[in-house]
Amino acid sequence: MKSPAEIAVKYESIGKGKTELPAAKTFLLGIMAGAFIALGGLGSQIASCDAANPSAARMVSSVVFPIGLFMVLVGGAELFTGNCLIMIPVLSGKAKISGMLKNWVLVYFGNMLGGLIIAALAAFSHIYSFDGGNLATMVVNTAVTKATISFSDGLLRGILCNILVCMAVWCAFAADELAGKVLALWLPVMLFIVGGFEHCVANMYFIPAGMLASSLYSISAPGLSFFGYFVTNLIPVTIGNIIGGGICVGAMYYVIYLKK
Repeated sequence: MKSPAEIAVKYESIGKGKTELPAAKTFLLGIMAGAFIALGGLGSQIASCDAANPSAARMVSSVVFPIGLFMVLVGGAELFTGNCLIMIPVLSGKAKISGMLKNWVLVYFGNMLGGLIIAALAAFSHIYSFDGGNLATMVVNTAVTKATISFSDGLLRGILCNILVCMAVWCAFAADELAGKVLALWLPVMLFIVGGFEHCVANMYFIPAGMLASSLYSISAPGLSFFGYFVTNLIPVTIGNIIGGGICVGAMYYVIYLKK
């Protein structure tokens, strides 16, 4: 197992490499990561739609959702929230700010497209008709809740979320074998789902999925709109995710292990 100091040095190289990927490859890998996270989200909704109470629903979801990050890290893809750790090689001078920002923009919109593709495939293949349409109702209700969140709640839950997601990535780098990586990434992601925190890439699936399900199944969705998707949710949650991953994890570990 690698020590935290060894992980910090390793990520300097990994993060630098991410900023040097060709734009087309970065975008395509972003689409794949968005789709993987969306599939984890879809699976977690199916698994928990009939849970007896909210706590049980979150617990069931937390077991399934990390499959998305597992596919990202093991299968190879570019995830915006995990890439907030590129702050480490930027602070150490190994990567340029411009390279980090290019990566973030390409990956962010690639993630968005991947999430939308899975939402559309799930909606138009009528997966949301599962359990007599109860799944469709749950999908819509989830989207409404996220699209009507307050700015401060979205920001703070975004910070908490990406502390855990980036710790999942960080801990996975500690392991040298696949089984260790899986266990290391699973536990922090489970905690973020149980906590009800906000992940911008997951929301790139959850909210469009609710919009599509609302339209296809004629389910009332007060407050669910493109404004709620982009402005009410994605802006504060994305800012929070950058703070949580880039500053609370990335910058802190840079200061602790790499700053001379």
